Amino acid sequence: MTQLRRLAVVTIARLGALALIVAPGITGAGLAIAASTAPVATLAAAPSVSRVIYTADEKGGSISMIDLDSGRVETTAVPIMPHNVQISADGKLLYAVGTGMAMAGMAGGQSMGTEGMGGKLLILDSYSPADGAIADIAVGPHPAHVVVDKDGTFAYVTDSEESAVQMIDLAAKQVTRSTATGAYPHGLRLSPDGRELYVANLKDGSVSVVDVASFAEVARIKLGKAPAQVGFTPDGSKVFISLNGENKVAVVDRATRQVVQKLPVGRNPVQVYATPDGRYVYVANQGTEQNPDSTVSVIDVPASKVVATVTTGKGAHGVVVSDDGKFAFVTNIVDGTVSALDTATQTAVRSFKVGAGPNGITYRGEAE
Repeated sequence: MTQLRRLAVVTIARLGALALIVAPGITGAGLAIAASTAPVATLAAAPSVSRVIYTADEKGGSISMIDLDSGRVETTAVPIMPHNVQISADGKLLYAVGTGMAMAGMAGGQSMGTEGMGGKLLILDSYSPADGAIADIAVGPHPAHVVVDKDGTFAYVTDSEESAVQMIDLAAKQVTRSTATGAYPHGLRLSPDGRELYVANLKDGSVSVVDVASFAEVARIKLGKAPAQVGFTPDGSKVFISLNGENKVAVVDRATRQVVQKLPVGRNPVQVYATPDGRYVYVANQGTEQNPDSTVSVIDVPASKVVATVTTGKGAHGVVVSDDGKFAFVTNIVDGTVSALDTATQTAVRSFKVGAGPNGITYRGEAE
């Protein structure tokens, strides 16, 4: 990649100052814009080398990369409208899924379309996503979420249009198996032991349990209205599933595959994520397009209740927790920002400007 192109896809937001770098005369896929807000010492104080957040900026057709130690934000155009991103277990690769995007350069701007482009899984170098995709794999027509197993052998992608989850052989770079789920599968997670996939079926009111070894649906658990995403406790004993249509989170006992509780949260919850110690589960409450919510509900797992509600930005959607459990990070789809939450005080301590319409989010810890 030339130096000119690098300047065109990088905007640097540093602590205490904003530097906007855009190469003149560049339009279309080469242009990216990002920013950051004022610094907060709490977040930047912890010494480390490469703590990074990645977001899938669906409305912007981009991926944003936030260096948490410097405050730098880099937003890069990609050839899909990415809905979800996932870091590999070793932190070296970044996976992104979305609908393929056609771009046509026009005087004074660009036009973007997705009709007939199909779904794609992109594999990128997590340290330099601006260099472009290492691999571009065709998946189902409407992919929503991707997860990857710990050894990087297989990725799993939900396809809402085909009501299926697909297995992608990452060495062969192709879909090798597919299994049916409930209607309109959206979010999915691998169990901590890697044996099962739990898939939230948005239009079926259920979660599908898929056995990884046989790659077959072995159970379908009825939950309630519009299950959106899944989160496991670290020991794998409990599963938390957001019920977007009920303003609740369903708690499933994994051993019995029974719903044991429904906890009221904010409006139209989407993603859920547990802290590494299993103490808390964070729930992003998006609200509606006309009336977005801007909160995260904090569930105390041992107490089985919501113990805090944290204000973030408009349209809280995605959530992830740092490996040390000190911070939760939330994408705000309406505001185009990421909020950092201090898990000790349950307060928002910083906001980062990213690409338009950030949905999925993932965290890369320090390099080994």
